[in-house]
Amino acid sequence: MSAVEPLPRGEAPFDDSGVVRDAAGVAHYTGLVPSLVELLHGAVEANPDGEALVEIGGPRLTYRQLWDGAARVAGGLVAGGVRRGDRVANLLPAGADWVLGFLGTVLAGAVAVPVNTRFAEPEIAYVLEDSGARAVLRPGEALPDGEPQVAGGLGHDDLAAIFYTSGTTGFPKGAMTSHENFLSNIETALRVIEVDRADGPSVRNLVSVPLFHVTGCNSQLLVQIALHGCTVVLPAFSVHGFLRAIVDERINLLTSVPAIYALAMAQPEFDSVDVSAVTRVCYGGAPIAPALVRRITEKFPNARVGNGFGLTETSSISTFLPHEWAAEHADSVGFAAPVVDLALADVDPVSGVGELLIRGPNVVRGYWNKPEATAATFVDGWLHSGDLAGVDGSGLVRVVDRAKDMINRGGENVYSVEVENALAGAPGVADAAVVAVPDDVMGEKVGAVVVPVPGADFEPEQVVAYLRERLADFKVPQFFAVSAEPLPRNPGGKILKRQLREATEWGSPVFGR
Repeated sequence: MSAVEPLPRGEAPFDDSGVVRDAAGVAHYTGLVPSLVELLHGAVEANPDGEALVEIGGPRLTYRQLWDGAARVAGGLVAGGVRRGDRVANLLPAGADWVLGFLGTVLAGAVAVPVNTRFAEPEIAYVLEDSGARAVLRPGEALPDGEPQVAGGLGHDDLAAIFYTSGTTGFPKGAMTSHENFLSNIETALRVIEVDRADGPSVRNLVSVPLFHVTGCNSQLLVQIALHGCTVVLPAFSVHGFLRAIVDERINLLTSVPAIYALAMAQPEFDSVDVSAVTRVCYGGAPIAPALVRRITEKFPNARVGNGFGLTETSSISTFLPHEWAAEHADSVGFAAPVVDLALADVDPVSGVGELLIRGPNVVRGYWNKPEATAATFVDGWLHSGDLAGVDGSGLVRVVDRAKDMINRGGENVYSVEVENALAGAPGVADAAVVAVPDDVMGEKVGAVVVPVPGADFEPEQVVAYLRERLADFKVPQFFAVSAEPLPRNPGGKILKRQLREATEWGSPVFGR
């Protein structure tokens, strides 16, 4: 394979000061602390009595209490036989105990294995066996407790966690995440969302997504620790609990999937909810209609909005679309983060679309116990993401599909995300997923599974007319299936296409061609 040349950064507006490249050309932030242990210790030193963690309906912990509790968990793990580098699986629900378990594992010098509690039992059993977990933190069981322990000497290259992918194809794969991976993503988050670090202790972030996912853990919980601010955890999502927490906990930073914001703003009581303290609204994980972006900016008038994109394998953020570009370029996931290089492989000469390659200190070191998958995915320092994307001259990235989800309609490529972006604004459509429908003549045709707007009648002909004004004819879905249930998604908000393809029964085409 010839050497991969990074794409120009274009108009990326992010602060790139203190970025240096190593001998292999990979960019790194200078001045990072050695480990997550040092990150947490610095927060405790700077803000010992400040509120660090709130579980809605549960405990409230200062930074001193968070440190002391996590150190006792570390002591209990060590007393139970856990040694440096051992894996500790965390099956706990979102809340204070999850955070104490995660941080306690890190303070013990062990490797945290956050387990997706939505996995089926065979998947959970697989993760526990594959990771070789020496200890498992389970619901209903007391956290390990012992004399406080804090591991010393941890550095950037030490393994800190293994996040298992959501298993949309085959069994999950464990992404080996180092301390530098975590710390690089934290620094990236601080730069792209442009939080004033001097105001850090006053920042209150509501986590309404799972903590076992990199968005909740890496780009919310750990970023708040770096800011010495407060993480407010909503243990189980409800839209009314979400809105109530914004007010009661004086939330000023929100990160979630577009559907959550749409649901929240659709509530009759939303206009009476005081959201004036919210200064940042971030979203990602799913297509978003320009109209929804504009509505978010109207309903959260004091907030800067932004779209983040990343993978488990990139420790969360790879690109970010800032406020100034958000509405006009709603179909984009933004510019490369300050230490991230992007490239395209196998580019289609007509569309300019190719597989997105990602390089940076946020890219994990590979998959646990999977040398063949690692060799195929991580090549010469570049992560082969499996996402198909285009990058324009200004550096804006548009992810158009997963390579495995692209529809080949009689030799013409249809990128499902492009069609989903168009459907996001179609009349009567609350949510939609686009998948291939097998066809004897064309090989594949375009099908859409649609969740209608509550109380609205779904009229396929109206939707087709709407789409024909925005898409080439061959991209317009010929088949529609209506779902009364929400679309199946993984914890990162990505639609489980394989599950949809297997479960959907297609009727007659809306129109023939």
